[in-house]
Order: sequence, then structure tokens, then C-alpha cells
Amino acid sequence: MTRAGHTALDAELKTLKSEERPAVIRAIAEAREHGDLSENAEYHAAREKQSFIEGRIKELEAILSLAEVIDVASLTGSIKFGATITLVDEDTDEEKTYQIVGEPEANIEKGLLNIKSPLARALIGKEEGDSVEVRTPGGEKSYEVLSVVFR
Repeated sequence: MTRAGHTALDAELKTLKSEERPAVIRAIAEAREHGDLSENAEYHAAREKQSFIEGRIKELEAILSLAEVIDVASLTGSIKFGATITLVDEDTDEEKTYQIVGEPEANIEKGLLNIKSPLARALIGKEEGDSVEVRTPGGEKSYEVLSVVFR
């Protein structure tokens, strides 16, 4: 996991524990005061939210306890975990920039590419100037690697 990914997950965990959990506990207590719990939609919604929060807390604690943080800035060479890659789609000439990260921190909208994705697997070991063929759910794609940076 990258340092930034670890920091983001740790911040989410702290927010869940210090803000979200107490808020949902208050909401459950408030809903209980409204009487019959079997027909109390607010109570059931709050309990469902509490279940989600507790599950996410457990998930984040497990991820963070097993995480190995890698200093990406110390890496060099061909594309590997942590690399920030700028690609150009050979069909549309559209440029895209991605950083290859671990599964828990992946977010394609933010340019954080899951290392297990077809594109990341095809890019591993490639260098600047290489062409890459990728079989995606949307069909075959061809990319040229414009730059590889470790930051």
C-alpha cells in the first residue's frame, strides 16, 4: 500500500470511530424514545447504518493491520506497484494518468488503478515508449506509455 493510501484509510477509520459511530448511537437512542421499535423506521434505519459502520471499521482495521507501506519515491525502473503512468490511447489519442496501487486504495475516478486490474497487469514491466495491448471488458485497447514516474 502507498503512504497516501494508508493515510486516507487511517483518516476514514478515525472519522468512523470519532464521528460516525457516536452519531449513529445517538440516533438509535433518539429513535428508541419514539416508542414501539417494531414499527419504528428511524430505529431500523439507524441500526442498519450502525451495522454498516461497524463492518467498515472492522474491515479498515484488518486492512491497516496487515498493510505494508511502500515508499514509492525510492523506486525506479520499469512499471511496477506505485508507478504513476501517463498513457495515450492509440485509437483516440486521449491521454490518461494512473498510479498503480493496492486494491483497498484503488479509485479509478481519482486515477488510482487497482494492481489486479487488466490494465495494470498489462503495464507491469513495461517502460516509457512501450506499446501495450489490453483486453478489457469493453474490448481490445492499445496504449502507448508516455511516462513512468515514481513519486
